[in-house]
Amino acid sequence: MTPVELSRTVLRAVRCAVDEGELSVAVPERAVVTSPGPGGCGDYATNIALQLARPAGRAPRQVAEILRTHLRGAAGVSEVAITGPGFLNISLNQEVAQELARTLVTEILQQGSRYGYGNGDEYGDRYGDGDTLAEQVIALRVPHDTRAELLADTLVRIIATQGGRAEVHHAEPVDLRPVPAPEDPAPLGHDAARWALLHPAPHDRPRITADHLVQRESNPLFRVRYAYARTRALSRNAAALGFDSAPGDVSEAQDLLAPLAEYPRVLSAAATHRAPDRLARHLVTTADALLDFQHTVLPVGDEKPSAAHRARLALAEAAGTVLAGGLSLLGISAPEHL
Repeated sequence: MTPVELSRTVLRAVRCAVDEGELSVAVPERAVVTSPGPGGCGDYATNIALQLARPAGRAPRQVAEILRTHLRGAAGVSEVAITGPGFLNISLNQEVAQELARTLVTEILQQGSRYGYGNGDEYGDRYGDGDTLAEQVIALRVPHDTRAELLADTLVRIIATQGGRAEVHHAEPVDLRPVPAPEDPAPLGHDAARWALLHPAPHDRPRITADHLVQRESNPLFRVRYAYARTRALSRNAAALGFDSAPGDVSEAQDLLAPLAEYPRVLSAAATHRAPDRLARHLVTTADALLDFQHTVLPVGDEKPSAAHRARLALAEAAGTVLAGGLSLLGISAPEHL
């Protein structure tokens, strides 16, 4: 079961509630299924009850209670909880959770740097929003400003992942006018300068300081690049111990699986909202989860490499694939040694 297949399960629950007269609404074309937010639980969450509350003339939690009854009987679903104003939090049974984790890791490794892309392939449709901007030609009109031009340059690549084509023009009216940098970022060097201008939201004032160059945990760019370098080191160390990766059961590593599964939707949102900062911040989240997980990958002491170690190594390599791919879209290098 992929997130898109789970979305279809949620829609079937809505359709059942409508057919049985419990809800009087038009069944939407899609239900957004994401990782649970703060205060959430389970494997996935959806805001479908909040979306349907007004047209149904009911409170969101009432709609959520109706849908929970139908979701509890769905194949692969072990529990459904309601949190906050009416979010449905869905837990998958262990067998499904294991298969979902194995499938996710396998397909990230198979797709490589194209994981999360739309462009008409089946994989983009299964895990993301498919061709969000398919065959669209998008004009990006920017002022003569360093940050605006860098933002547009990055969006050309990100929009292409969703099947669109961006054309950059210096013309009025302006589409992209981020808050300009307070000073020339060039002294920071190519990678740090790009990060300094892309990591903050366009409406935020970027900081052009040497903090972007320090190699310590307080520097988000360092954490992202260091996390990628750690994935490469884990692969090298595993080879020295005589084993390699093989996707398997890593369902317990939800803190890392969640941002990897969410990556296609982040790419889609970054493209449609013209917001590379969403991608940059997501890479930080992924890197932090990988750095917490890395200590479980290699055998310790006299421990022999097992199927669990091979599965964890595959997950770490999948995380490295996402980190390197995301940095490349931002125009930032991913060094194997740091």
